[in-house]
Amino acid sequence: MCLLLTAWLAVVALACRHHEPAAAATLSTSSRWIVDEHGRRVKLACVNWPSHLEPMVAEGLSKRPLAAIAAGVAAMGFNCVRLTWPTFLVTNASYSSLTVAQSFRRLNLTGSLAGVRENNPGVLGLNLVDAFKAVVRSLGKREVMVILDNHVSKPGWCCRRGDGNGFFGDAYFDPEVWVDGLARMAAMFAGVENVVGMSLRNELRGPRQNADDWYRYMQRGAEAVHAANPRVLVILSGLSFDNDLSFLRWRPVRLSFAGKAAFEVHWYSFSNPHEWAGGNANRACARVAAGVSRRALYLLRRGWPVFLSEFGVDNRGANAGDNRYYGCVAAAAAGMDLDWALWTLQGSYYLREGVPDRDEAYGVLDGAWRAPRNATALRRVRALQRAFRGPGLAEAAAHTVLFHPATGLCAVRRRSPASPLELELGPCNETGAWAYTPEHRLVLRDTLLTLCLRAEGAGEPARLGIGRAGCAGALARWLLASESKLHVAVHAPSSSSHGSHMLCLDVGADGRSLVTNRCRCLSGGGSSCDPEGQWFKLVSSTRRSTVTNNSILVQLLLYRLKSWKSWVFNLF
Repeated sequence: MCLLLTAWLAVVALACRHHEPAAAATLSTSSRWIVDEHGRRVKLACVNWPSHLEPMVAEGLSKRPLAAIAAGVAAMGFNCVRLTWPTFLVTNASYSSLTVAQSFRRLNLTGSLAGVRENNPGVLGLNLVDAFKAVVRSLGKREVMVILDNHVSKPGWCCRRGDGNGFFGDAYFDPEVWVDGLARMAAMFAGVENVVGMSLRNELRGPRQNADDWYRYMQRGAEAVHAANPRVLVILSGLSFDNDLSFLRWRPVRLSFAGKAAFEVHWYSFSNPHEWAGGNANRACARVAAGVSRRALYLLRRGWPVFLSEFGVDNRGANAGDNRYYGCVAAAAAGMDLDWALWTLQGSYYLREGVPDRDEAYGVLDGAWRAPRNATALRRVRALQRAFRGPGLAEAAAHTVLFHPATGLCAVRRRSPASPLELELGPCNETGAWAYTPEHRLVLRDTLLTLCLRAEGAGEPARLGIGRAGCAGALARWLLASESKLHVAVHAPSSSSHGSHMLCLDVGADGRSLVTNRCRCLSGGGSSCDPEGQWFKLVSSTRRSTVTNNSILVQLLLYRLKSWKSWVFNLF
């Protein structure tokens, strides 16, 4: 089993080789971007790792050695962990004085205790704060950045409206204790280089929530963190389970420091269950994405970084709402090139809502913490781990890439010498540089030839047309056809008297080639109609491709030479 795990980590590490390293840096903000000391963008591509439930120990230490878990995080391409913690860990002596072993014993978690003894015996005698530090230190050895997220006050599962942890003044949420806890935690990690940020509070909620108290206490919390640790980013969450920052439109936050603050938002399918459960997926995506933008992502246009600190899906694949939602949120994350944290790393919990060893369907890892729960789901976040643009990333002139959210791949030229003008899905760092012109042509840039994306008919490969003729006509005029703006389509002439019909860019039956087919679910079809295979997002990028566009000229010459030789041979 150890050999299998080692082999899996090696394969994942190789697959993720193009992602930016996550060496420790002092981060700050430059308009909507997070940057390092040199002003170069650092994209946060994080995974959540909870340590806020009743045991107050980072999940999984009963399943795998800490060093192996940290190595797995880095190997999967995540450069950052959003590590959660409860306020009482540092403010309540009845909790903070416990050792790891005592914490498990008081909860009668004998199975977890035995697992920690087997996999991490050195942790058992540590007090809970030192065990938390050990997790941060282990991630630092793998050059994984850490954002400390104050998830709750009293340790336990989050979140319900009436759990006493929701808003300032609730049963367990004393604002004075909370500010003290933030200051203590900030000071504790002031000299730890891989701790680069602190989220002030997860998912404010409940009947007491209001904007006035938000300003009163969130600004105090931000100031306390910055005073204790001016190195870290301070990340402020919104109201209504971190779905709403709209109140900042009319009343900006006022802080004594600049260049160190960002905001966060959460986006799940269950935040809009009725939208995803039925109706047209294009319409649902358009409405939901517009709502998230109106409530939170508008801050990007106002020069603030917005961290998508929780999103994710049921990785068992059977949740229809999640399956329809993922393409939409991935398209938005790519299109805006968001910083993000996937929910979640853990395959199981020591204890969740009274159930020991409870499985986590949203977990990247399986219940044994030894392999991906869903390798396909893990692969499709790969393109989102690499920045498309930002300060210091002007490796090439601004261009467009065609991103396929359902797979996490991009449109690339086929490597086959027999079909150099056809396209397929491939790694986004190998995509060509496209220009989407005012005439709605998709032109491959930086080539000696003029090459345009062109439809040939239903079920036929999408090809590169050559020259003026190849770029002319309706079959080379690509529109963003649906409400979601994710169908890339042409009007194809019809042989009947009904005029034209629409052909959409699609993925072929082999799961890789790019073809055109009749557009699905443009406006009707209901919940039974699945358009996601035809969803492509036009993403702006300034990153250099590892494949040069001019290599196509060599391929074409070789292809034509081979065809000529075959023609000559057939003469004789």
